[in-house]
Amino acid sequence: MAEEGLGPAQQPGDADTWQRLSAYSYLSARERLEHVEIMRVFCSTLLTDLSVPDVLTRLENSEGAASGLDADQLTTRLEQLTAWGNLLRSSHTVAASSIREYQRSRSRYQLSKLGERIQRDVDDVLAGADAAREVSSELLALVERGLRELASLVHQPGGANPQEALERISTLFVQFVEFADSIRDFYAYLGQVLSRYDLDGGEYQGFKDLLLDYVEAITEEVSFRAPRIASALDVLWPELPGLLERIDAVAGGLSGITGGMPENRVQRSRGRELTDWEGLRGWFTDSDGQGSQVDQLRDATMRALQSLLANAKRMLRSASGEMSRRKDLLKLARWFDEAAPEDAHDIATAAFGMYSARHLGVPPDSDTAVPAYTSWWTGPVVEVPVALRERGSRAQRGRTSSVEDHAKQKQQLQQEARERAAARQAAADELRSAAGDFARVRLTSPALSLLLELLAGALGNAQLLRGGEDANGRGSDRGSGFGIEAARTADAELGIRLTVERVPDSSTVLHSVDGDLVLDELILSIEGLREAERGEAQAGVSAS
Repeated sequence: MAEEGLGPAQQPGDADTWQRLSAYSYLSARERLEHVEIMRVFCSTLLTDLSVPDVLTRLENSEGAASGLDADQLTTRLEQLTAWGNLLRSSHTVAASSIREYQRSRSRYQLSKLGERIQRDVDDVLAGADAAREVSSELLALVERGLRELASLVHQPGGANPQEALERISTLFVQFVEFADSIRDFYAYLGQVLSRYDLDGGEYQGFKDLLLDYVEAITEEVSFRAPRIASALDVLWPELPGLLERIDAVAGGLSGITGGMPENRVQRSRGRELTDWEGLRGWFTDSDGQGSQVDQLRDATMRALQSLLANAKRMLRSASGEMSRRKDLLKLARWFDEAAPEDAHDIATAAFGMYSARHLGVPPDSDTAVPAYTSWWTGPVVEVPVALRERGSRAQRGRTSSVEDHAKQKQQLQQEARERAAARQAAADELRSAAGDFARVRLTSPALSLLLELLAGALGNAQLLRGGEDANGRGSDRGSGFGIEAARTADAELGIRLTVERVPDSSTVLHSVDGDLVLDELILSIEGLREAERGEAQAGVSAS
């Protein structure tokens, strides 16, 4: 057998564990469906040993995978199950009327305890593995009531009656175990649903109702009952050791019968040991610093709500084409599984575009002219974009970047503009204060720059006149060469105006921190724009 090659662990306890786990081997064997049907035949009886003909007769009436087995094949299956520990050989005497009948009936088999328990769990899993099990939350109220009644019995005069206390303890633990099992099964199913990211609209709506309504009701019930149950356990806890001793003295059960035979192991009913009560208390209170089951229940509910929001976001994104293709891929896989080999090739071709080799090209630059007779082997290489080379698509991937906020840059630029305007205004004020006295004033660099800027503008606006003519073309006594007429510029924003006049045999010297500037035959006149406009207006009135 394959299991013999692996070898059990060296420690005695590990060897026992290995032997027990081997009983699950029939569920992963190649003939697992036949093994399961055979085990069902044995589980349908109690303390009954069956021979090969008996099992064969019962299998023939079924319609499963084991219905076609013959006697030799069935014997092989039964021997294998016996080696794994699921079946035991019977010691009953075989009554046969002939040698042939004896040979067929000499090997009889019966169910082992471990095999029966495993098969029972298998049938439960196969019957309702994908179903959502209802949570028996109403049992919490019965557990609370049972604890309070048991506490009142313990504290009454004379103590509790052992038989009555045993009945209440057995009922209480049956109710609690059923509730805890239903909680685990339901949240396992919930985790299975949460792991899916291909829920459509209808499934999402049902899941939302399940989570928001049913889970909320469960959580509220547990949150309401847990402190009350914990309080009842705190009252009952000091009396439990003595109560369990009195119950064992009156109703010892199998432990009392097999007390002198330590080789017979007994699994006691729930509630008869103090460890059972510690497990019950740890479900509702944090006794070891690892958190109670109630706390884990709240955390699991929060994770379920987060998964619900994640599915909602995914469904919103699906409107833009970003949705799961899980259902489509499963449907395609089913087509492959059911198709003949030649049809599977056609499906792959249609689904994935797996056609014969094709030559594809990217058009070169328009400036590059390649003759039609040039071979692709010797022609120029065209640069293929990375997205097209790796994914076969030019579409951009990833999220669209958000619009960049330029508020800080705008504020900085505005501040710099205000500072430049203030510096120019200060330079204009400096020029107005130095007007008519440039020979004794040393200008700053900004003031000199502004003066040169105004001077360039004034010279650009000047009218150049030939010698012997004025602005109207009439004769003038300026002599030969060129003259300057209307050499003037103004800056309305700064409120300053510069007038340039040409005077032969004169010069203007501008002193500044950057050096001295000499302007030959030019006289500069700077004045405020408003004062200049008022002066021109008064001159016009006097002339009229």
